[in-house]
Amino acid sequence: MKRYDFLVIGGGIAGLTYALRVAEHGSVAILFKKDTGSSSTLWAQGGIAAVNQPDDSFDLHVEDTLTCGGGLCKQSVVDIVVREGPARVHELIALGTHFDVTDSGEFHLHREGGHSRRRIFHAGDATGFEIQRALLAAVHQHPNIELISHASAIDLLTTHKLGLKRSQPNKVLGAYVLRDNSLIEPILADKVLVATGGAGKIYLYTSNPDVATGDGIAMCYRAGCRVANMEFFQFHPTCLFHPQAKSYLITEAMRGEGARLTRVNGEPFMHKYHPLRELAPRDIVARAIDAEMKTHGDEYVLLDISHRESGFVREHFPTIYERCLSFGFDITTQPIPVVPAAHYLCGGVVCDEHGRTDVVDLYVAGECSCTGLHGANRLASNSLLEGVVFGHRAATHSCDSLRKYHVDAAPPPWDPGSAVDSDEQVVITQNWDEIRRTMWNYVGIVRTTKRLERALHRMELMRHEIQEYYRQCTVTSDLLELRNLSLVAELVIRSALERKESRGLHYTLDFKDQLPEARDTVLRRT
Repeated sequence: MKRYDFLVIGGGIAGLTYALRVAEHGSVAILFKKDTGSSSTLWAQGGIAAVNQPDDSFDLHVEDTLTCGGGLCKQSVVDIVVREGPARVHELIALGTHFDVTDSGEFHLHREGGHSRRRIFHAGDATGFEIQRALLAAVHQHPNIELISHASAIDLLTTHKLGLKRSQPNKVLGAYVLRDNSLIEPILADKVLVATGGAGKIYLYTSNPDVATGDGIAMCYRAGCRVANMEFFQFHPTCLFHPQAKSYLITEAMRGEGARLTRVNGEPFMHKYHPLRELAPRDIVARAIDAEMKTHGDEYVLLDISHRESGFVREHFPTIYERCLSFGFDITTQPIPVVPAAHYLCGGVVCDEHGRTDVVDLYVAGECSCTGLHGANRLASNSLLEGVVFGHRAATHSCDSLRKYHVDAAPPPWDPGSAVDSDEQVVITQNWDEIRRTMWNYVGIVRTTKRLERALHRMELMRHEIQEYYRQCTVTSDLLELRNLSLVAELVIRSALERKESRGLHYTLDFKDQLPEARDTVLRRT
């Protein structure tokens, strides 16, 4: 049994930021579900938004965020993130993050959909990769931090789960962890941060990496935390349409630099949907593409930046240029086929302005959290910003209250019961595929109550079947992901059914109008 002062579940921008700060006050363990390079941060292309120019201001960034958020953003949280953002970005730079600069030495800033100014710090079109590189380098050098790869958290350990002090508030003690797909052990800590990223793999088509299976949200929900606004799943408008591309994301910054959307016959269409055309907020662009595809029976639309100088395109989008070229598309000379794909979950585990959840000493940060920043629709490049700001804020609060509620407990070893090794892997693959297809067909960009009810019925049946399989069979990482995937999918459906309006990313044909009063959709395990 291992014990640390701090346990971090997830190694993206939020988790690594937290770990670096708390490591000055105690021992830290960071759990990586796969290897240390597997996180959603690694895949972030566009950049990180922060005010940096004389023609920009905190008020403008706040206004852009609130406008995009459809009336559900928490003003106080938006103010915190926007105002603290520049300092956090410059800390990343101090750690060795190399953002692009102009010939004059100024930072080259992108502008993306919904932003009124250029404020997107970026490293080519692989910003997340560069930030992850710098953070991991710093983490590796810190003597108080232990990196544990191929470690899947199964469930959080809490005082209530162990039957301790039920008259007192529920406190986190650590987690049961599956190591190398074989050994299960409890890892204890005084403070636990869950920063496991999103849940894009609940959908058939997604820009997310394979690790994005909603694990942190599922674990926190099972531990007694509230989740909120799970219906707001952002579909990135432009992912490469190719059978081998696995919905490869084409950054929004390309449209910020003049890329145009057209139908397959070359006819532009965004002027019909929003005065900002290609620079409209993501939900509007995604619905516009979806509508055009369904109206005309097309499998995809075209994204065209070939009118820009070829050297400019290769310089600003080198990764995309090479990746598209590998699939036979030269973006400097021809348009590329694109479709929307599930990209970012704006809801998640409810937390306060310090990342605190309903469970004492349990914090969340990054995409698995619901801080109130994004509201009903995330403004582009605010996600990395939220991760670094809330990773820092959660760390500050954790250090200020270290061992304030310390519980000296020794949880029992993992009890497998009568579980046996499964000889039916098909159960996992079949249910995984059915969940993702059900969510894509019934809980997509445009929804109806009838489709949502059908999806809920199927998801309830699948979740019961998966839970029975979980009780009977030896735990594996694939089974853990399937269990979490089914729960998070059901939470998304239930949240969507609760919202009797169209707002932000949630658009339903049965309730097309937006209600005058904005409210969160909150769910809690009963």
